[in-house]
Amino acid sequence: MLTEQENERLSRVGPGTPMGALLRRYWHPIAATEDIEREEVLPVRILGENLVLYKTTGGELGLIQERCPHRSASLAYGVPDEQGLRCPYHGWLYNAEGKCLDQPYESTEDPESTYKDKIIVDAYPVETLGGLVWTYMGPPEGRPLLPRWDVLARDDYHRRIGITHLPCNWLQCMENSLDPVHFEWLHANVMNYAAKRLGQEPAMFPARHRRIGFDRFQYGIYKRRLLENDDPETSPDWLTGHPILFPNTLDIGGSLQIRVPIDDTNTLHIVYSTNERKPDEPERIEVYDAPHTHEDGRLFTESIIGTDMLAWVTQGPMTPRNLEHLGVSDRGIIMYRQELSDAIDAVARGDDPPGLVRNPEDNFPWIEIPCESTPRAAFRRPGQQRETGYVTAVEAAEPPKRRRVSGLVPRVV
Repeated sequence: MLTEQENERLSRVGPGTPMGALLRRYWHPIAATEDIEREEVLPVRILGENLVLYKTTGGELGLIQERCPHRSASLAYGVPDEQGLRCPYHGWLYNAEGKCLDQPYESTEDPESTYKDKIIVDAYPVETLGGLVWTYMGPPEGRPLLPRWDVLARDDYHRRIGITHLPCNWLQCMENSLDPVHFEWLHANVMNYAAKRLGQEPAMFPARHRRIGFDRFQYGIYKRRLLENDDPETSPDWLTGHPILFPNTLDIGGSLQIRVPIDDTNTLHIVYSTNERKPDEPERIEVYDAPHTHEDGRLFTESIIGTDMLAWVTQGPMTPRNLEHLGVSDRGIIMYRQELSDAIDAVARGDDPPGLVRNPEDNFPWIEIPCESTPRAAFRRPGQQRETGYVTAVEAAEPPKRRRVSGLVPRVV
């Protein structure tokens, strides 16, 4: 178990916190590109900071603090300009570098005034990739490249982006990815129980784990499993496994789950799935809201991602790790926590944390991440062959969809 102080160190993400300093060394998605095309000005909350993403009349993107330093009006209601975003209160203009370019009345009263040059707002760089807008919030001199993971950067995919707002800390979501054995109970048994209550046949076979393994690699940790009846000489689940991309992404082969900390007790969960497209087909990017509860407030127990979210959310806003009792099946979680702690120490020393991409040659055209084949033995019913009759990880991971009605990150005004 962790002490309360250790738990706080790994969980809290706001400015000035150890984990906040670490997570600010990486790029994070903050909006779907379709959102900013539609709205032009979007309030964003990430890592405990209230920000505004905007698109100028010339089509350039900027990300700046939400509070205007003049009289604290919200720039989320600002007006796009050719050079930046104007405050709705008095028209002060801020560009993507955070500089104040114009103060209408001040310049009218005194055309020689340099007062605007003294006003700076927090601003962060943004880039687009794979239908998402990304930001880096760390020191400018340490800015790495935006990783071009194969799922994001390949040009032969259609893309589907499911967005869920979860009322819990980001680390609860991530630690689940370092816990292979949970799915024989949380997924197979719980989903079968839900099917039974609905008068349906069981949908999954809860294959037992014989062995689990974890391996560090350049960009994170590989999680491996060997299930009953699987051959250790041929099983891709055991020989390859699937990767956790440091610090907050699960790669399932053609699909990502990205856990973006909104603040200490709220997480933006993104299920990013792909399927191949033909060369003559135009690219399709579908963005949808994926709730974690039924309309009556009940958590989902009918899907893999639904039961995952059940486990995360029911731990509470921030799980009390000082009360837990870990077993031998939890060694992946222990490894991941140690990696996070070591990375926090590295940042405090002025060193790079793991997984940053700095060499352009490594990043283009994309970074290929080996992954187990999508089928899983635990998804088979007894007697079925590996080649047929299973549910793929992508299909099983997709939560229910609702019509897209809002930006990627909840509004803060």
